[in-house]
Amino acid sequence: MAVKIRLKRMGKIRAPFYRVVVMDSRTKRDGRAIEEIGKYHPTEEPSVIEIDMERADYWLGQGAQPTEAVAALLKLSKEGNVRTKPAKPSKKELYEAAIAAAGKTSDDASGATTPKKRAAKKADEPQADEAKAEEAAPAADTDSGAAAAESTDADADKA
Repeated sequence: MAVKIRLKRMGKIRAPFYRVVVMDSRTKRDGRAIEEIGKYHPTEEPSVIEIDMERADYWLGQGAQPTEAVAALLKLSKEGNVRTKPAKPSKKELYEAAIAAAGKTSDDASGATTPKKRAAKKADEPQADEAKAEEAAPAADTDSGAAAAESTDADADKA
């Protein structure tokens, strides 16, 4: 069985990424692999090349033949000329930087936010609404009582 170390294409149209795999030379390009030993993302800046060199050396020692593209990637990996992306700052660091830029610290919890202030005002308003309703209720009763008395007088005049 002739074993090759080659690239297995994955990803979407116009957005490829590859896995560096060890497979039988007779299998399809994206067929079943014996082992996956790395990955290659050419569209990122800088390109991501991650290859497990111990496993690559093992398979090369067993007689596996790398393709031209994989041979170039192996050469780059062995020389150490692979550029790497700078590490992303963590979300916590970004948050703390944004707080510092706003002029506040993350430990400052003395001020209430607007929704809490609104909630406190709404809690006070129902008590005031009840007092207003009680004052308005007797006036409504006197008006309705006067209207009822007039309607009684009107009924008596008809009889």
